[in-house]
Amino acid sequence: MSLKVSVIGAGGLGTAIAQLISVNVDSVYLHARRREVVEGMAKTGYNNEYYPNLKLADNVIPVGDFDHVKECNMVFLCVPSSGIRSTLKELSGYICEDCILVSTAKGIEYPSLKTMSGIMAEYFDRSPVVLSGPNFAFEIALSLFTVANISSNNAEYSKLVKQVVNTDEFKVKVNDDVIGTECCGVIKNINAIAYGICEGMNLNDNARYAILTKGFNETKDIIESMGGKRETVDDYCGFGDLVLTSTSRESRNHTLGMLYGQRIVVDEKASGIIFEGKNSIMAIKKICDNNLVNSTIVNFVYDVMVHSTPPKIAFKKIWNEIE
Repeated sequence: MSLKVSVIGAGGLGTAIAQLISVNVDSVYLHARRREVVEGMAKTGYNNEYYPNLKLADNVIPVGDFDHVKECNMVFLCVPSSGIRSTLKELSGYICEDCILVSTAKGIEYPSLKTMSGIMAEYFDRSPVVLSGPNFAFEIALSLFTVANISSNNAEYSKLVKQVVNTDEFKVKVNDDVIGTECCGVIKNINAIAYGICEGMNLNDNARYAILTKGFNETKDIIESMGGKRETVDDYCGFGDLVLTSTSRESRNHTLGMLYGQRIVVDEKASGIIFEGKNSIMAIKKICDNNLVNSTIVNFVYDVMVHSTPPKIAFKKIWNEIE
């Protein structure tokens, strides 16, 4: 396709997305904040921090500023949810009027309780496209078989984004539920933490999968209370992402839950590790309270992570509510 695309964020996901779409478009500008990362990719053709064995496609162009964005037809935002607002502020003077914005971040801003698309609406008068699914970045980068959902209030935007990201290995299913698609990607992190806590406690399999089922069903209640569709939770961005993130040892939020289940608390600022789920639990708990949704799984994670309730005591409390 005769398109120029920019990917903002040269981390694991951003680099994977750039590599993925390089087969479908003329040029992909991969933006990194740090000069040494840009220079390293330009010199060697590798993003050594994330994929030292993956040669980037020839049409993936490393950049360290936003000047190139003015020429782009599409921009993928591949930065953590905590960095979306500051990134949008920087980008606002560069993105052209007909540029399509694609959000990949999974989070809700706290205390505003705004979704990523809600924040984007503050800066740009257009409907973004949300991409979400059971997607580990390294598998996308390696062109392994993957499926994702995309959603937008603009059907033409969704159609064009699908053409850009769809390959023989990466399949895309379109829906029209932006809220559900976006928020499934947030709530699944809380379910993953809950499952990880149970695993860290060495809880038996029957109980762990009961918790997973309970979290899946309660996700539908939360999504519906936010204005999304219950059936979206049955799709790749819902059920698929929830199971992947909850049960895989590659999942950061599953790992975070396991540490809490073992009474090991991580100093994230010192370690430099970003766990999207920890940032999300405050927001989702507030949303549940505001919408009068009683989620035992949200309460469980909130008690353990925010109130520092011992995991076994918190689990016994929610187990008494399960039927």
